[in-house]
Amino acid sequence: MSRAPDPVPPRRAGLAAKHRSWEARAVRTIEADFNRSADTHLIPVPLPATPGVQLYLKDESSHPTGSLKHRLARSLFLYALCNGWLREDGPVIEASSGSTAVSEAYFSRLIGLPFIAVMPRSTSPEKISAIEFYGGRTHLVELPHAVYSEAERLARETGGHNMDQFTYAERATDWRSNNNIAESIFLQMAEEPHPVPTWVVCSCGTGGTTATIGRFIRYRCFDTRVCATDPENSVFFDAYASGDRSLRLETGSKIEGVGRPRVESSFMPSVIDAMIKVPDIASLAAIWYLESVLGRRCGGSTGTNFIGALHLARTMHAAGESGSIVAILCDSGERYLGSYYSDEWLAARGFVIEPALRAIRACAEHGAPLPWELATAGDCTS
Repeated sequence: MSRAPDPVPPRRAGLAAKHRSWEARAVRTIEADFNRSADTHLIPVPLPATPGVQLYLKDESSHPTGSLKHRLARSLFLYALCNGWLREDGPVIEASSGSTAVSEAYFSRLIGLPFIAVMPRSTSPEKISAIEFYGGRTHLVELPHAVYSEAERLARETGGHNMDQFTYAERATDWRSNNNIAESIFLQMAEEPHPVPTWVVCSCGTGGTTATIGRFIRYRCFDTRVCATDPENSVFFDAYASGDRSLRLETGSKIEGVGRPRVESSFMPSVIDAMIKVPDIASLAAIWYLESVLGRRCGGSTGTNFIGALHLARTMHAAGESGSIVAILCDSGERYLGSYYSDEWLAARGFVIEPALRAIRACAEHGAPLPWELATAGDCTS
C-alpha cells in the first residue's frame, strides 16, 4: 500500500502562494505595458535604380526602449516568469552588447527587480547611460567572449537569474502569432503593391529574430525567403556556409548588437534561405546614406541590413523581377553619436566614409555595382 505524501508545511505553502501571487502581478504588469504600446512603423525607402522592387524598413526603434530588442526582452521576461525562474528579491543578469540590456533594464524596473548588464567595455556610452536611466547597473569586461562566463558567475554569486538571451531568444517568442515582428510585417504589407515580400532581411545577434520570422513564414505557407546578414568579426556566416557550429573568434563585431564570436544556441540556419557577409565600412556608410534619404539616423546593424537588401534588389532587377523586400531597422543612430556618427571615432579606426557613401548612392540611385565583393551563402536569387 503506497504511503500518502507528507503535507506541505504551512509556512512553505504560504511562501509558494505569495510567490505565485507576485508572478501573476508581474505578468499582468508586463501585459498591461504591452497593451499600452502601439505597433512599429513600416517605412518605404526609395531605390531609383531598381524600379519594380520596393524596399521597406521595419522601424523597431520606435519601441519604448528604442530597439528591436524590446520585443525580445518582453518575451524573455514572460518566459522566465511562467517557468518560475524569477524571484521577487533576486536580480536579473544578462550578457549583452547593449540594446537587449537596455530593454531588460526597463522590464526589470517595471516589475521591481534589480538588473545587472554584463557588457564589453567597448559598448557605446549612450547605451550604458540608457541602462542606468532604467535603474540597471553595468559590469564591463575587456574581452567580448567573457560576457557569458561573467553573467553565469554573477547569477550564482547573487542568487539571481541569468536571462541568457543567446540560448532562449528562439524559444521565448511565440512565432505563430501574438503580434510578433513577422506577423506585424505581413499585416502592414497587406495593402502594398507586392504584399507578400520576396525577401525579409535581418542581421543576427542571437538569431532569435530570424528564427521567429522564418518559422512564421513556414507556418503561414508564404513564399517569402529569409536573408540573414552578418558583419565582420562574426562566426554566423561561416557557420551557415560550413555547417560547423564549433567556430570561435577572440575578437568581437564593431557593429554593435549583431555578429557573435561563437555560434549561439538561438541561431537556426535551417530557417534561413541565404546569408550575406557585409564589410563594416559598407554598413557604416549605409547609415550615413539612409540619413540623407530618410532624414533620420539609424544604428549600424540597420546599415548591414540595408546593404544586404540592396544586393538582393539589384539581383531581382537584373533578373527582370518585381517584388518587395523588408529589412529590419534595429535601433536609432542617436545611440551611436560618439561612434558611427563621429568623424574622430571613424578616423581612429581607419574608416573613410565619403568614398563608400558615394558608392552606395551610385548603386541605389544609378545602378552602379557596389565596390565590395559581398560573400554570399545559400541562394540569393528569388
